[in-house]
Amino acid sequence: MNAASPAPVERAELFLVPLRLREAFETSGATARDRSVLLVALHAGERVGWGECVAGAVPSYAPETMESAWTTLTEQLLPMTVGRAWTGDLPGPTDQPMARAAVEMAAWDLEAKRRGVPLCEAIGGERRPVAAGIALGLQPDDDTLLARVGAAAAAGYRRIKLKIKPGRDVDMLRAVRDRFPDAPLSVDANGAYTLADAPRLRELDELGLLMIEQPLGVGELADHARLQGAIGTPICLDESITSLTTARRALELGSCRVINLKPGRVGGFRAALEIHELCRARDVPLWCGGMLESGVGRAHNVALATLPGFTLPGDLSPSERYWERDLVEPEWRMVDGALLPLAAPGIGAEPDRTRIEALAIRRHSLGAPS
Repeated sequence: MNAASPAPVERAELFLVPLRLREAFETSGATARDRSVLLVALHAGERVGWGECVAGAVPSYAPETMESAWTTLTEQLLPMTVGRAWTGDLPGPTDQPMARAAVEMAAWDLEAKRRGVPLCEAIGGERRPVAAGIALGLQPDDDTLLARVGAAAAAGYRRIKLKIKPGRDVDMLRAVRDRFPDAPLSVDANGAYTLADAPRLRELDELGLLMIEQPLGVGELADHARLQGAIGTPICLDESITSLTTARRALELGSCRVINLKPGRVGGFRAALEIHELCRARDVPLWCGGMLESGVGRAHNVALATLPGFTLPGDLSPSERYWERDLVEPEWRMVDGALLPLAAPGIGAEPDRTRIEALAIRRHSLGAPS
C-alpha cells in the first residue's frame, strides 16, 4: 500500500454525456427515455478519480437538477477542490448534495487509487459479491409485466421491484403473485399515495412483499409512521432519507423498517457511512438503490453495498440492463445473481475517456492541464 500523503488536486473536469436508455423507464411521476450523465474527473499527478452526479434534468425526484448541479460544481465546489489535498472533508455549500457527492466520491476514488486498494476497501467494506436486484418500470398491461417479471426471475435477479401508482397496484400485483408465488417481490410508489390510501395499501399485506418503498411524500415522516402502524408490509424510505438527520428522525418516529441508501442522494460516502452506522446500531436493514447511473456511478454504489449493513439486494443491475454500451471498461456484469467489485484500485472499471469526450455536449476544465 502506498503510504505517501495525498497530493493536491491539480485539475478538475466535467463532462455532460447524453445516453439513450435501452427502454423507457416509467415511474408514478415521470417517464425517462434518455439520461444525461454528468461526470467529474479529479487529477492528481498521473491518477484520476471519477465521480457521477445523479441529479435529473427536472426536479421530479429531488429539488436539485442537472443545471443547478453544474452551476454549483463550476462556480463553487471545483474551485474549492483544485489546489487542495483531500483529507476526507469537502468544503463548500451543503444544499446541493448531489453535486457534492459527485466531487466527494471522485475524491474517494482518487484516494483509493493512491492507496492501491479497491474503493470498497477504502470506505470500510470488503470485496464480496453484491446481490443484484432489478427495478421494472410501469408496463402498459399485465401481460407485458408478467413477461418482464418472468424474464427477470429467469435471469437470476435476487429481488424484483415493481413500480406502482393508484390504479396500477393491487390487482396488477395479485396477477404477478399468482403467476410467481415464490418470487422475491417489492414495490415502489415514488410518493404517489396519501395516508387516505391506507386501506388500499393494506391489501398488499396478503401478497408477501418484501417491502413497499416510499408510498407517501418526501417530507411526510409522521404520516409514514401512521401508515406503517396500519399495515404489515415493511415500509422502506428512499426520497425521504436526505441526510443523517432525516434518517434518525424517520427511525425515531417509526416511519420505516428498511432504508434505501443512495450515496449520490445524501451527499456522498461520508454521510452514507454515518447513516450506515446508525442503521446497524438499530438493526435496520439497508440496500443500495440506483439512479440510472452509468458504470461510474454504479461502481460507487457497488462499493457502498459491500458494507456489512447492506443485507438486502439493491437496484444494482448490470450495464446491459440500461445501456447498449456503457461508459466504462469492463462493463458491469451479473454472475449468479450478483455483481462483484473489481480488484483494481479505486472503482476498478476504467472510464472510456475517448468515448466520453466524443459524446460530451458540454465540458468544463479547471486547473493546469496534465
